[in-house]
Amino acid sequence: MTTTFREAKKGLRSQLEKLRRLAQPFFLPLDQANGWQFIGLLLALLFCVGGIVLLALTGLVELFEGFQPVLTEKYFGGVVGTIEKIWSTNWGVVALGLFFLGAASFFGMRQQLRNRRWIHWSFLGVIVLMLLAVNGINAGIGFIARDLTNALVAKQEDGFYRILGIYACCFVVALPIRVSQIFFTLKLGLIWREWLSRTLISDYMSNRAYYILNPNDELETDVDNPDQRITDDTRAFTGQSLQFTLGIFDALLTFSLNIIILWSISRTLTLSLFGYAAFATSVLVISGRNLVRIDFDQLRYEADFRYGLVHVRDNAESIAFYSGEEPEISETKRRLNEVVRNFNLLIIWRVIIDVMRRSIGYAGNFFPYLVMAVPYFAGEIDYGGFIQANFAFSMVEGSLFFVVNQIEELAKFTAGISRLEGFQSKVEQVSSNRNLNQIQESSDSKSILVSNAELYSPGSNKPIISSLNLSINETDRLLVVGPSGCGKTSLLRMISGLWKPKEGVIERPKIGELLFIPQKPYMILGSLREQLCYPTQEDRFSDEQLRSVLDEVNLGEFIERYPDFDVKQDWPRILSLGEQQRLAFGRLLLNAPRFVVLDEATSALDVKTEKHLYNLLKERDLAVISVGHRPTLIEFHDSVLELVGDGNWRLMPTSGYQVDRY
Repeated sequence: MTTTFREAKKGLRSQLEKLRRLAQPFFLPLDQANGWQFIGLLLALLFCVGGIVLLALTGLVELFEGFQPVLTEKYFGGVVGTIEKIWSTNWGVVALGLFFLGAASFFGMRQQLRNRRWIHWSFLGVIVLMLLAVNGINAGIGFIARDLTNALVAKQEDGFYRILGIYACCFVVALPIRVSQIFFTLKLGLIWREWLSRTLISDYMSNRAYYILNPNDELETDVDNPDQRITDDTRAFTGQSLQFTLGIFDALLTFSLNIIILWSISRTLTLSLFGYAAFATSVLVISGRNLVRIDFDQLRYEADFRYGLVHVRDNAESIAFYSGEEPEISETKRRLNEVVRNFNLLIIWRVIIDVMRRSIGYAGNFFPYLVMAVPYFAGEIDYGGFIQANFAFSMVEGSLFFVVNQIEELAKFTAGISRLEGFQSKVEQVSSNRNLNQIQESSDSKSILVSNAELYSPGSNKPIISSLNLSINETDRLLVVGPSGCGKTSLLRMISGLWKPKEGVIERPKIGELLFIPQKPYMILGSLREQLCYPTQEDRFSDEQLRSVLDEVNLGEFIERYPDFDVKQDWPRILSLGEQQRLAFGRLLLNAPRFVVLDEATSALDVKTEKHLYNLLKERDLAVISVGHRPTLIEFHDSVLELVGDGNWRLMPTSGYQVDRY
């Protein structure tokens, strides 16, 4: 039992730390405030809002008593009595002290609230203010319900209708407050989601984290479906975080406003409620631990299933050419079976938890009757007092059972925290701590230098290239050849900075001075203008420059076919591979790098077009590194790097290379 408690405590502490890492940066910088300061500032917000409401309510009561003292005492006697009791005891001093303490806390941390974080706190403060106003109205309704019931029992018709009118006014006032609270909550959730998504996207795209955290190698990266984590998990986390945070605030406010009323009516009922709530909450929280794991798996299986369908859509033409429907159906159904199998388990546990929760809720309905029946039949309280006690009991019970009532949503929320925080941690680790010492970029570098490089495939002990020494200057043109699978593309990955050597050093120009074009060029989701200008900004080039480049790469017909460069199409589908390769050369000419890395970038072109494109590179005096098998490529290069296999290599001038070797 002790071990189980320690494990539960350790797991709770871990989840709270994950929650802090995700939630705190939106409100306070992680490196400038710890978790206790964050929690303290949340409490300070409650103190500030509570103090403002107390002072405002006191002023309103004084104002009403000045104009209509009789009506105020008759219909708002409970509220007036509560306010007078607060100020006549030490509670008033305590409330003022907490208000000034909260204000001082925010003033003391004003430096941490820069970068618009004060706006986030302001939104949260307005929402809490509305919660407190609604809870204040609910507390007043308890007194109104008591007087309304007594007037009904005593058959005081005039008094009954007057009180009923006040009762209706409470709902009229509460409605716009509640609607405004929903609006501000959704708005704050949207601001938070946008901020968190932008942060994750920036880290994900920094230092090639998106490339290193390969979602297809889940055992290696522990990251599956990054797209779902940035979209669905972020949306769910921000929405549920606000829901639970405001739910806790609401529960605290409800408890604070109604516990005094309930205690003044019956101490026995109050103590019974505490004991019952502690027991029921403990049972349900322990029982609900399995839901967290099952919900975590469900999120993953749902994302895997969706990714499988997206994969079919993205590769529809290839699947159709192969007539590969059966294997795709089999794989998609396998992913669906995982979703269904885990959801069946989820149904069982949700039913178990729901039965326990409803049983606890039904049992709670009997407590007011069992406890309050004795003083009522003894004549110690009237029927209105009995109704008020039942109302106050329900309000306090709802606040104490907040966790119990939200156990299923809490399980989903906890699973979402684990997924999103795990992704955030991995991305931050890769984007900020990746060791780049072996790949040096310099704006002053006028060549690519490879010194004693030892390159291995990820997860392999077999070398691809051993002790490679290579120098490529601004006017050099190198052709890389070798049998299939010898590591030609891997060499280009190393030179481009995607893979780092296990030993040795790579010196290369800064980003922008080296451009890589693969055999199947990358087509972005965008317009023709964006396709040509990628990865630079499209406003750098005029329409005339774009037309000229299209003519140069033998795509002049595009000008007639797409006279508007802002047209958007499904480019990978409607363009042939040859057109895509020519478009990539147009992109290369516009970007004008000093070094070009071509991985069989003309494989889909005829020899005449290939010669024309390489002559364009030669005219611009670009340094070229090419991978290719065509003998026609020899005339456009000065030297040949032959990868033999098993890490061996040979470097020779093109005149000494046997053209038909491979």
